[in-house]
Amino acid sequence: MNKSLLQMIVAISETRSFTAAGEKMNMTQPAVSRAVTSLERELGVTLLIRDRRHGVALTPFGERIVRIFREILQGYDKIDQEIASEKGLETGYVRIGAFPVAASYFVPKLISHIKSLYPRIEFSIVEGTIIDVQDWLDNRQIDVGLLIPSDNATDSFPLYREGIYAVMRDDHPLNGKSLIRPEDLREEPMIICKAGYEPPVLKWFDSAGMAPRIEYILNNYRTALQMVLAGEGLAVMSELSLLDCPQGLTLKRLSPEAYRDIHIASAPVENCTIAVKMFIETAQKLFPFQTVHESLIKV
Repeated sequence: MNKSLLQMIVAISETRSFTAAGEKMNMTQPAVSRAVTSLERELGVTLLIRDRRHGVALTPFGERIVRIFREILQGYDKIDQEIASEKGLETGYVRIGAFPVAASYFVPKLISHIKSLYPRIEFSIVEGTIIDVQDWLDNRQIDVGLLIPSDNATDSFPLYREGIYAVMRDDHPLNGKSLIRPEDLREEPMIICKAGYEPPVLKWFDSAGMAPRIEYILNNYRTALQMVLAGEGLAVMSELSLLDCPQGLTLKRLSPEAYRDIHIASAPVENCTIAVKMFIETAQKLFPFQTVHESLIKV
């Protein structure tokens, strides 16, 4: 097995297509098919399931082996970057994963700063839910992720602590209150964002020994804001989700105060390439984590 073959198998796993993988590798579809068949014959195991209707899928063994292939390819990248660094050429490639509000706020600033210093470093960005980002890290599909910390073994470093606020229409009766407590929302229909966004919100309700009366469960914070604007309920949402809050909505501070932490995470740092380490160090310099900070929004 050589580097090109490993890259081809990883490309097939990501595109679920021999044709699309061949285009990425500058190979024809028959050549890709022959290479896979030859590798499976050599290993004596099946890596891929061919299905004309649903595309190509990995077998359980294929899932495990592709993760190893990605780690080996990262090793190649580390060697290339070490050689480039020794020659005084700062180069590399960083695959970034983030949930949408973190991607839009942090990633452009980070990439712009790094490219101003090291224009030869390349980046790719994928957006998904917080759960998606953690899965991509676990499977080595990305090098670094912006997410909400969990008990996962992934190395992570605090980046930003954002406040959490109640969101309601301007004409809602609770608009007259300066602070919103969990008891104030006991009878209110609530709109909850899921997919990893909800733990700090539910924790805030739990602090008062109550559960929210959930009316709608959504994955998109923009949809949640529009549902509140339409009068379909109230929401408790995080600061970065509210930077472009529509007119007609009011934000209220919570009592007790609530927040959530955003971390930057990677595989074990000692296994990261020079470019990935630089990305993490730059993030920590540009966004030094502080337990108390001035909110980006005014309430």
